[in-house]
Amino acid sequence: MESADVQRDQTVAAAEIVALVLGEDSPLPESASDVEELALLLRGHISQLGIVAPPEASALRGAQQLASACVPDGYMPSRVYLVKLAEATQALIAVVQAHGADPAKPTRRRRWWKPRINVLRGPLFDVAFACWILAASAPRA
Repeated sequence: MESADVQRDQTVAAAEIVALVLGEDSPLPESASDVEELALLLRGHISQLGIVAPPEASALRGAQQLASACVPDGYMPSRVYLVKLAEATQALIAVVQAHGADPAKPTRRRRWWKPRINVLRGPLFDVAFACWILAASAPRA
């Protein structure tokens, strides 16, 4: 994929989660686990967008500071934290889109050759056949 496509995909995915939290039609999360899950997703997007955002951006520093904090206990404090985290992510998305930086190229993992099963059957058959011949030629007591 092109680096611009990867950046666009990251910003689109982050914007979708932000819309889940900040959208007018979106209800508040019902349980504490829902809040934790949304906060985890937003933190992940902040870390991914932090790679492509300019390091001197104040939106990046603010989002990272907010993401490093724990979700507060209580119904209202946790929802307020979630909204603030979504707003910080939204500001970071705007910075990344305005900056237009190419994201760091992901390192390619070395792919090892995976042999087909038939390639392994030949040598295995040879070893089994050799063992059978040795067993058949051994003197019987």
